[in-house]
Amino acid sequence: MNETTLEHWAAPSTKRPVDATIELPGSKSITNRALPLAALANEPSILRRALRSRDTDLMAGGLRALGVGIDDSGVDWHIAPARLRGPASIDCGLAGTVMRFLVAVSALADGEISFDGDPVARTRPMRPLLDGLRQLGVRIDDGGHGFLPLRVIGTGHVSGGRCEIDASTSSQFLSAMLLAAARADGDVVVEHVGASLPSMPHIEMTVAMLRERGIKVDAETAGRSWCVGPGSISGGAIDIEPDLSNAAPFAAAALATGGVVRFPRWPVATTQPGAAVPAVLERMGASYTLDDNGLTVRGTGIVHGIDINLRDTSELTPTLAVLAAIADSPSTLSGIGHMRGHETDRLAALTREINDLGGDVTETEDSLTIRPKPLSAGVFHTYADHRIATSAAVLGLVVPGILVENIATTAKTMPGFTDMWNALLT
Repeated sequence: MNETTLEHWAAPSTKRPVDATIELPGSKSITNRALPLAALANEPSILRRALRSRDTDLMAGGLRALGVGIDDSGVDWHIAPARLRGPASIDCGLAGTVMRFLVAVSALADGEISFDGDPVARTRPMRPLLDGLRQLGVRIDDGGHGFLPLRVIGTGHVSGGRCEIDASTSSQFLSAMLLAAARADGDVVVEHVGASLPSMPHIEMTVAMLRERGIKVDAETAGRSWCVGPGSISGGAIDIEPDLSNAAPFAAAALATGGVVRFPRWPVATTQPGAAVPAVLERMGASYTLDDNGLTVRGTGIVHGIDINLRDTSELTPTLAVLAAIADSPSTLSGIGHMRGHETDRLAALTREINDLGGDVTETEDSLTIRPKPLSAGVFHTYADHRIATSAAVLGLVVPGILVENIATTAKTMPGFTDMWNALLT
């Protein structure tokens, strides 16, 4: 059956260890930073091994609407930068990177740019980013509600200056400001004023990619304030790393079934938060090797509970939560309160779905406590959240009869997921 037509997908179960080699698609986080940087560059760029998914297609479509030339007809993506201009309407879908990054980048455009997205996208927070842009003189009409839909009325430039934002609910607010600051007329200082800052590796990824393209970024106060000096962004060929966070469910399959899964091209050094996958799963009972051939993860079929703060690697939470539900001891996953503003309230969704199958999950504002109990068959709802969907597939390996609602939502970051998953069992 075609993945996009499935309403309830019967997650395959197995009593045999999985044994597979998984070619991971390109990183969504890197692709959706590389695209706007290439659009703002002073020369054409080529993105090699870029992710082709709904999120990256939406990013490319938004940049095209602003006048950027993007040719993705071949293996590589070719980007021809252009002066950004409106009027334009941008569909953000449910992509946080699109609705945050392009709203900030559109401040550099000349004209009116309108933004909207999926119905659920209208519930994802935007106010901290809008407040920061307004402090730099950007005119924004959001009706005072701090969500999509909204309009940015650009003048073709941002003067520079200092702004304060609270990025406690999403590091994307800060990354968006840094990306746009690279083409401001003067220095831009962005200060985080919230109590905590989640997903620091994603901010470090943004900073590293700016520096690699010739932009000066100084951390005035580590983890609290950044100064971006305006400059010329270089283009050229850019290699996109495989998406390491998308490895999590496949590596979890090795642990849960006592099998082995290999991941070619796993980078030895990276800013991706998903690099934590092997070490975290090792704490839950897996073993791994990382060498010139890539990453290999092995399991014994016995999953141990874990007490872990996931503030910097929260995208692993759905996979770890379902593993914890079948573990041999309780687990606590903390530092994840900001995930209530992701594609869905992931803490509430995981609690509801695991408990509906007979599990024992308790949520707090910032954590999940999971006590293993025997689970039964049933429908696992996904709330249009790709990571909830892939976590349900992991659970289905060892709990027969799991029906995953809307598995097609995995196309957000991993088109062809069901074919890749079925390959684990062949």
